[in-house]
Amino acid sequence: MTDLKSPAAIYLKGFLFLFTGFVAVGLVLLEAPTLKVAALLAIAVWSFCRCYYFAFYVIEHYVDPSYKFAGLGSFVMYLLRGQRAARTSESIEQSR
Repeated sequence: MTDLKSPAAIYLKGFLFLFTGFVAVGLVLLEAPTLKVAALLAIAVWSFCRCYYFAFYVIEHYVDPSYKFAGLGSFVMYLLRGQRAARTSESIEQSR
């Protein structure tokens, strides 16, 4: 699979994600229209967004600038393989 390069297609993909999220939230609120459910949905969305930011921005810019993530699967494999620890120990060795 090739990388998506068309700006119009990238924007379309982003808006489709946004639309899908609004539809999902709307359907959940139609199923259980309470303030508690709305608040829990808002907290869940905010938390997942922060987790995504952590996985792609914080790790790449503050923990391991040499590793570029290709997706959440790539991030999970990065953690499972222990590359973080290996890269950190290598950088400590090189700084001595």
